[in-house]
Amino acid sequence: MTWRRVDENDFPLLAQWLSRPHVARWWNHDPSAEAVLRGFGPAARGEEPSEDLLASVDGRPFGLVQCCFLSDYPDYAAELATLADVPAGAMTIDYPIGDPDRTGHGLGTRMIESVLHRIWTVHPSATCVIVPVVAANRNSWRALERAGLRKTAEGDLEPDNPIDDPTHHLYRTDRP
Repeated sequence: MTWRRVDENDFPLLAQWLSRPHVARWWNHDPSAEAVLRGFGPAARGEEPSEDLLASVDGRPFGLVQCCFLSDYPDYAAELATLADVPAGAMTIDYPIGDPDRTGHGLGTRMIESVLHRIWTVHPSATCVIVPVVAANRNSWRALERAGLRKTAEGDLEPDNPIDDPTHHLYRTDRP
């Protein structure tokens, strides 16, 4: 699995993925070109502290992972802190597999394992990774469990998609 930062040439692919039903259900993001530019442009240009990473296997992109230090987003960190301890150096990830033909084969788990390895290598100050997942998104939290993260809390957080119940599971893994 290889990783590279998303750039503006990837925006049409991201728009295509965001419009796919299996992604749109959990990533409540407008797939229009303008919205993708607005949502992903700042990170691609280095104007935002998060990383948007494209995951590929055999040179073929299949997924996206967003990584950031929670301290760079204090309001979000404070929301997570209502459910669990958010230590200094905590990071978080969010991830879809965009290509529907690549779902259901364990690739999500491999992608999470691989990005965790990348985080520990590229971000020496990262102490842990905390991932909130809406409780109804069973496939997502099962992939986290298979990748070795453990459920550390459950409670209400503002859902990304307003149709979802606010109940979330919080998963965590610490630097090995």
